[in-house]
Amino acid sequence: MSADITIPVGADPATAIGQLTFDAQGLLPAIVQQWDSREVLMLGWMDAEAVRRTMTEGRVTYWSRSRQEYWRKGDTSGHVQFVRALAYDCDGDTLLVEVDQHGAACHTGTRSCFDGRSLDVVAAPSPTP
Repeated sequence: MSADITIPVGADPATAIGQLTFDAQGLLPAIVQQWDSREVLMLGWMDAEAVRRTMTEGRVTYWSRSRQEYWRKGDTSGHVQFVRALAYDCDGDTLLVEVDQHGAACHTGTRSCFDGRSLDVVAAPSPTP
């Protein structure tokens, strides 16, 4: 796959999925973001079928690496993710899923999987003009 892929706007799911680059396990990471606030909620994994379902059903479907099965966010918890947009990165090996999140995104019950998990860093200064 080239370093900069382009999937035609309006491409059918099979064509779009065929342009994506999956890892050796047939998966790619899906970064999940609240569509309006841009808050990063979680990271999940998708195979081609999970991408197809997400593109065509209006709800986000993932592949569970631990359970080895599909799971649609909210089916058991009620914390539903409604798809608002789906984008791929320049290499076609990562997805950005913009959602309207209802309830907690994290399985621990927090809004985001990153809530309260900050690490101390030395922040680089902003470059001067």
